[in-house]
Amino acid sequence: MNRHHYSIVEIGQARLDPAAALDFVSDPGFGGLAMFAGKVRDLNQGRVVLGVGYDLFDALALNSFREILREVDAEFGPRLKLYVAHAKGRLSVGDIAVVVAAGSPHRDEAFRACRGVIEAVKHRSPIWKQEHYEDGDSAWSEGCSLCGHGEDSVAAGGASAHSHGSAP
Repeated sequence: MNRHHYSIVEIGQARLDPAAALDFVSDPGFGGLAMFAGKVRDLNQGRVVLGVGYDLFDALALNSFREILREVDAEFGPRLKLYVAHAKGRLSVGDIAVVVAAGSPHRDEAFRACRGVIEAVKHRSPIWKQEHYEDGDSAWSEGCSLCGHGEDSVAAGGASAHSHGSAP
């Protein structure tokens, strides 16, 4: 049984498919399926966003995904299926940038595994995000651990930036 899927999707060639993620992590013995889909939002830190561009070092990003999935699998496996796919290229507001899914016999493992994968991808994978604004300006987003929108901000009702590293 193939239990891990990880990929980078070039936006000019295809779109991320949340249904494919759920199909992949499904199994007749699994009662728990969890999925996270991250979309491009229209406002970030008070600025109107028209779209974003994601740049990835493909080989390193795929190695990072593989390592993350192995780590999460070791923590919650062996009856676990995991999926991660990230977009590369220019996305518009509302487009899906990342999909993570986990399937397991029970919901607790599925929820925790899914959360573990997305948090690790956001903080460890070589992925850069450039936001394009309504005023014609653009800026590379700072990495999650550096931008001040970490767990404390999320717990207080703030929004965490979907960025993964400093500009290349």
